[in-house]
Amino acid sequence: MNERSLPQLLAYEGSSPKPDDFGQYWERAMQELDAQPLEYELVPADFTSGLADCFHLYFTGVGGARIHCKYVRSKKPAGEQGPGVVMFHGYSCDSGDWLEKVAYAAHGISVLAMDCRGQGGPSRDTLNVTGTTIRGHVIRGIDDPDPDKLYYRNVYLDTVQTARILMAMPEVDPERVGAFGLSQGGGLTVACASLEPRIKAAVPVYPFLSDYKRAWETNITVSAYEELNYYFRFFDPHHLREEEIFNRLGYIDIQNLAERIEARVLWVTGLVDPVCPPSTQFAAYNKITAPKELLVYHEYGHEYLPYLADRSLQMFLNL
Repeated sequence: MNERSLPQLLAYEGSSPKPDDFGQYWERAMQELDAQPLEYELVPADFTSGLADCFHLYFTGVGGARIHCKYVRSKKPAGEQGPGVVMFHGYSCDSGDWLEKVAYAAHGISVLAMDCRGQGGPSRDTLNVTGTTIRGHVIRGIDDPDPDKLYYRNVYLDTVQTARILMAMPEVDPERVGAFGLSQGGGLTVACASLEPRIKAAVPVYPFLSDYKRAWETNITVSAYEELNYYFRFFDPHHLREEEIFNRLGYIDIQNLAERIEARVLWVTGLVDPVCPPSTQFAAYNKITAPKELLVYHEYGHEYLPYLADRSLQMFLNL
């Protein structure tokens, strides 16, 4: 993998295109989301804690999909509000264990952790598309005549709906809500903060879903972006549609959304990441105009990062 030095990364502006109608695309998507009610169902979880109240939360997302989240509510006196954090998980995984969320709630922060449609958790994927789903979700809907059928369009809208539901909770101060996630969750954190301007703080960690053409150019075939390689091998081996494909992916490229962020951002990256190449991450980071801080792990890749959990909690405690 041929990557750049840190000074070069800090000057990199991305390789993937931005569709001419990108703004209209997301304006149309947000209008559809705005028509969705913020109704939800809370089901007490089998997991219990003396430090927090734990629930399964279900809501109906765009397209009628039933979305599942874990909700861990901080114990507060009636009528008292506190901060909240929406959490997003890695590719093909789920919303994770209750314990990390209880740790936040023990510090007064309520957490709503979303399960992505059709991945490791119980959230349903109702998308009916033309074309392949080979090897992954990035290319799901890429051959459909309607670009609104891209899988991640709906997932990005789910992140906003999740944030809006958390902001509407009586125990949560809607002006003190942050977003957090690793890998795919990092990309969804960027998408959420881009599309919901009330997000006050965001911690995207080595985010996925950015600068797809650059990811493909690095010849990644064994990582989160491998489906791009598979797509061309099976469906466009002569690359006759290369420009069209990457332009279509531009609708769901977080680097094209990042300039919309108004939240304070702590961006976390490892410079030897073999899964989400640093250049793809910096393509998005460099477009953020809101207050931002870069936390670099020079010898680390797509893995456990020491002290990060502590640093993230401290940031959200200051919401």
